[in-house]
Amino acid sequence: MQEVVLPLELGRATGSGPSRRLRLQGKVPATVYGLGKGAVTASVDYRALRGALATEAGLNVVLNLDVAGRQEMALVKEMQRHPLRGDVTHVDFLRVEPDSDVAVEVPIRLAGQAAAVLDMNGIVERSLDTLRVLAKPRSIPNELVLDVSELTVGSTLTVADLELPAGVTALVDESAPVVSGIITRSALEAAAEAEAEEAEAESEGDGDGEGAAEDDSG
Repeated sequence: MQEVVLPLELGRATGSGPSRRLRLQGKVPATVYGLGKGAVTASVDYRALRGALATEAGLNVVLNLDVAGRQEMALVKEMQRHPLRGDVTHVDFLRVEPDSDVAVEVPIRLAGQAAAVLDMNGIVERSLDTLRVLAKPRSIPNELVLDVSELTVGSTLTVADLELPAGVTALVDESAPVVSGIITRSALEAAAEAEAEEAEAESEGDGDGEGAAEDDSG
């Protein structure tokens, strides 16, 4: 797990006005809490924060918050964004101990193609995009990979099918579905329509045969 040093300035005026002025200066209002210590207000440079979160670990990157040369290990607990621009407007940092477990959400990436599902015009329906796990900060995986190559229509891959690294424990029931192979309503309707047309064609064919037999007998 990659670690990133992130400079932090403690102490800031609270309220919408001061926070807006901080953002105009290229800084993001922040709060640091956890480990039984009181919450403190802070600010972080927007570019530095964006760079720290640009690693493969994403929001689960292990941060060493640097305040005047003194560092504290932390994770991003919550991040608020502007609803239209997407800019980060506030970030909460959670202090963590390197040897203590912490609960985090880890992204699930699907690998392979469910050929048996696609051949039947089905789709792979996701039930989970992330998995909540318990792990020590430096053991948090960047992602969990699930191979869907053997998935078939009507079958489901569950949390139990995910390979978790050593030291990582799922906080979700192992029977919880991650992906399922299903047939869409449009595919079912198309199949039913095709069957109806085929049955109608067979019926017309049988009728033509009966008429020919009657003509021959005459």
